[in-house]
Amino acid sequence: MSNNPSSIPEFIPFTRPSFNQETIDAVSEVLRSGWVTSGPKLAEFEATLSDYFGGRPVRCFANGTATMKIALQVAGIGAGDEVITTPISWVATSNVILGVGAKPVFVDIDPVTRNIDLNKVAAAITPKTRAIMPVYLAGLPVDIDHLYSLAKQHHLRVIEDAAQAFGSQWQGKKIGSFGDLVSFSFQANKNLTTVEGGCLVLNNDDEAKLAEKFRLQGLTRQGMDGMDVDVLGGKDNLTDVNAVIGLQQLKQLPTYQTRRAALARQYFDVIQAELNSVGLENLPLELPVANFTDSNWHMFQVVLPLEQLNTDRAQIMTELKELGIGTGVHYPAITGFTLYKELGYKVSDTPIAERIGRSILTLPLFPGMTDEDIGRIAKGLAGILKKHRKN
Repeated sequence: MSNNPSSIPEFIPFTRPSFNQETIDAVSEVLRSGWVTSGPKLAEFEATLSDYFGGRPVRCFANGTATMKIALQVAGIGAGDEVITTPISWVATSNVILGVGAKPVFVDIDPVTRNIDLNKVAAAITPKTRAIMPVYLAGLPVDIDHLYSLAKQHHLRVIEDAAQAFGSQWQGKKIGSFGDLVSFSFQANKNLTTVEGGCLVLNNDDEAKLAEKFRLQGLTRQGMDGMDVDVLGGKDNLTDVNAVIGLQQLKQLPTYQTRRAALARQYFDVIQAELNSVGLENLPLELPVANFTDSNWHMFQVVLPLEQLNTDRAQIMTELKELGIGTGVHYPAITGFTLYKELGYKVSDTPIAERIGRSILTLPLFPGMTDEDIGRIAKGLAGILKKHRKN
């Protein structure tokens, strides 16, 4: 092997945000303006997002966790209430339910979509159930017609954890342009990022005003010097620095989306070709749903056939890293975390989620990737799987 550093392939992270010079210049302009916290750029960003979602009220927050927490508060959910959700998500989804004093009720997932299995939701509804909080894993929505049919039948609110689904759609309509309360994250790895941040799409001006109160200490202002606090709020406002990044990202979103879809299409073809080339055409590596209509392709995830391998996921991730390929885990089952086990939850109650959470692997996918990157990743993965295939 050559000792020339240039012979070492560039590391491919599982994700990387894209910021052009126009974005950098826009941030510099905000910094020079002297108004860097919530101000005119935030107002512009919220108005632009409202237009994007067909005129619905939109409020932005410091992160996607705050958007979900405040959605629960706007819906009036608190102590003694139950919220049905999925065990395969970033733990923030259920943490915010606990945070408002309510109880998460975990329903197992569909093994193909990896989203909450809506066919199992009705059996989990009790007199204490107040809402359903589905998660659109990797940007793939659930069957939204089925979701809202269930909610209407049982008189439940819906809080869509669409953290990963900005730009996704359902039957030709943007996620967020319809429905009940819809929460998005703009964290650094999302399809549209403000570095940190998020937004909540609401139903009417009254909900939007209440969300504003919860966002900043419950405060309302009157005139030049009047102020009042009538609800308990927090400190969850988005800054103008973040907002101007979001405004620039929105301009680039169509290009980003097109590139993500093109890379995902290549993954399907190249992974199968590489498996075939090493004699693993029958290895049951589970690929995502090939949905190029609704999904925004936030992530490309495979489920490893660990039963047919003589190693575990961590070792496969390590060997990919040694090849210069970054990966991620999104996500282990929430019910396996110590906090949740101590609250009485059991991973065995949602066995599909337990298996998927133990076996799922996120491969690199971001607009700055090259076509050659896909080939390198697929070849590396296939070689490692062949190495560890049980005889």
